[in-house]
Amino acid sequence: MLKGKIAVVTGAGKGIGRAIALQLIEAGAKVVINYRSSAAQVEELLAEIKDAGGEAIAVQADISKEDEAKGLIQTAVKQFGRLDILVNNAGINKDNLLMRISEVDFDRVIDTNLKGTFFCLKHAATVMLKQRSGKIINMSSVVGITGNIGQANYAASKAGVIGLTKTAARELASRGINVNAIAPGFIETEMTDKLPDKIKDACITNIPFGRFGAAKEIASVVCFLASEAASYITGQVIQVDGGMVM
Repeated sequence: MLKGKIAVVTGAGKGIGRAIALQLIEAGAKVVINYRSSAAQVEELLAEIKDAGGEAIAVQADISKEDEAKGLIQTAVKQFGRLDILVNNAGINKDNLLMRISEVDFDRVIDTNLKGTFFCLKHAATVMLKQRSGKIINMSSVVGITGNIGQANYAASKAGVIGLTKTAARELASRGINVNAIAPGFIETEMTDKLPDKIKDACITNIPFGRFGAAKEIASVVCFLASEAASYITGQVIQVDGGMVM
């Protein structure tokens, strides 16, 4: 489905990003795995990809800094000659009630989740515009649509990703570049594993399917949006949330 395509996945060392990288490899793409601090997990991922006969490289970069985000994209093009797919997956959270969020924690979340997405999108688009083709998939969240108690900074960043996605989709469509977003609900990751059982149970009562999603269920949507099957889809926000937000 994606044979020979070149993909960059940010925040790919673990969780959803890891699942995305593996499914892109399975679909035939070559993947640039970006990470900031999960070096050990990335080494394991590279070994798994190699054992499966796939091709990938790892690039450490803090995408909240424009020069490092630009360097990530440049490294991908230098290594593989082109860039077909960008998955802006890297994200952090610093949860607290509205009145208790510090300026530092607000800025950290915005810098990574929103500015980091913008930096990677901007520099990837520069490459894709010359190619007159490309697929950009940004990771938002259902929280960016509904808001959530204790996540003012995170919700603001993910709502911003939606606005960025729609604007980029309008600006880049004439050059054959698709830009879409995915808004996951509760997905089984290290982050959700840390939640107390009482909170997990409360969350599940609001999910019609009665369970958390799996990272591979997000990755499957990424692969679809990155494929030619989605060539006429742009500017969309696809909720993958078990029906939690309708």
